[in-house]
Amino acid sequence: MSPSTDPVSLDEAAKQAGDAASWVEENWSTWLNTGLRIVLILVVALTLRMLIRRALTKLIERMNRSAQAVEGTALGGLLVNAERRRQRSEAIGSVMRSVASFLILGTAGLMILGAFKIDLAPLLASAGVAGVAIGFGARNLVTDFLSGVFMILEDQYGVGDSVDAGVASGEVIEVGLRVTKLRGDDGEIWYVRNGEIKRIGNLSQGWATAAVDVTVRSTEDLDRVREVIDEVSQDMSKAEPWNERLWGPVEVLGLTEVLLEQMTVRVAAKTMPGKALGVERELRWRIKRALDAAGIRIVGGLPLASDEAAAADPSAAVAAPSAFASATSPQSLATNPIPPTPPNLAK
Repeated sequence: MSPSTDPVSLDEAAKQAGDAASWVEENWSTWLNTGLRIVLILVVALTLRMLIRRALTKLIERMNRSAQAVEGTALGGLLVNAERRRQRSEAIGSVMRSVASFLILGTAGLMILGAFKIDLAPLLASAGVAGVAIGFGARNLVTDFLSGVFMILEDQYGVGDSVDAGVASGEVIEVGLRVTKLRGDDGEIWYVRNGEIKRIGNLSQGWATAAVDVTVRSTEDLDRVREVIDEVSQDMSKAEPWNERLWGPVEVLGLTEVLLEQMTVRVAAKTMPGKALGVERELRWRIKRALDAAGIRIVGGLPLASDEAAAADPSAAVAAPSAFASATSPQSLATNPIPPTPPNLAK
């Protein structure tokens, strides 16, 4: 008889098959229960994740639409910028979606492992130690990320703002969770890690001040100077586009310096944030033209004594340079030689 038809082998095979069938029959309910639990956990987790992500996406879209509706208007002293609001809302939405996905899927994974009767205590302890090691090794990355999250949540700055970040300054062109991009005055782009920013100066929030110092001669009539500057401020406040950039009247604050030959008048105005430099340039331009038309001289360049001499005698405006001031200078001796001393006087 061949081994394949050995009665003992057939009996053993039948016994093993029967044992397997009985084991499957005994554990079938447990398998089915575990499988259904896993499927239910996955379905609930994925459904919850999808609903939360969709709700966050709709919230971000609503924020973007509201930003576009108020684009270019001043709200609470802050110039609303649609691109800034869009990037800020996108960044916040991305963080919230990532956190929600991590929490939901992480909890679902732990529940699935628990359904397989796996002891989670050693796994959680190992994960905690690994997380501490990774956090210590990538502490700069974690610092940059957390700093970026709080900067965005607190709205410290946004796209289009002019900021001074200490390590660099310029206009913000992109705000990320790890790096902020700034465009400098010469067009260069600075990549600044958020964790390196210890202090931030935002020049585009609230309002700015345009200040101009006008230096005139001490003999000028101050009332006349104030009258001319007031006329300039009234005309400028009605002209485009300065009527939008000026958020307050141009005021003559008074004298900041009084000297023997000159005095300085301070002129200031509250302006739209980021527009103070342009307002100052236009103010100087208009005040200079108005003072010239009124016959009021601005001090600068030549000393006042030279100005008065030039006004008294026009030919004095082309007087010889200071090298001719000394009678013993080479130029003076060349043009006016010293006559020889008589012999009798030499003795």
